[in-house]
Amino acid sequence: MFSNALIFLVSTVCGLFIVALLLRFYMQWARAPYRNPLTQFLQALTDFMVKPARRVIPGLWGLDLATLVLAWLVQFLELLIVLPIQGRGLGPDAGVALGAMALLALVLLVRTALYVVMIVVFIQALLPWITPHSPVMPLLNSMTRPFLAPFQRRIRPIGNVDMSPMFVLVIIVLLLMLLEEAAKKL
Repeated sequence: MFSNALIFLVSTVCGLFIVALLLRFYMQWARAPYRNPLTQFLQALTDFMVKPARRVIPGLWGLDLATLVLAWLVQFLELLIVLPIQGRGLGPDAGVALGAMALLALVLLVRTALYVVMIVVFIQALLPWITPHSPVMPLLNSMTRPFLAPFQRRIRPIGNVDMSPMFVLVIIVLLLMLLEEAAKKL
């Protein structure tokens, strides 16, 4: 009972922090407007880790790799904390087990990133139906543009309904299915 509660607590805290780091990276990559409450909240929440890490981990092609590496490290740390609580140790081949955990952390990080993109695309697709002039729409549009634009160029709206989010969501679900198969093999 206590171990389940502890695993839940560790997974929740680490998972929320990973999502915050991924959103920070994603919003920077998508060039989302800086002057919005979400961006400022994410920076305030993660600056204590990201700023020192930027001194060690350089950016690449304008991408903030320090944030991405920190998200992976938090995911790896979560696995290192949760597995002993579950009663699983590293065993005699600790090096191989740590390598497998590092790869599993990468797969789980990609899965979380896909879920983040899925949720953002879903909200961006539904929000115009609920409140078309929402102040969050420019932020959502800038975050979904890299994924929706290739489909929007090729597929015309049907009855003024943009079908591109549906195609992006189908592709994300297919990628998630592939990742689940890869994670089972680890």
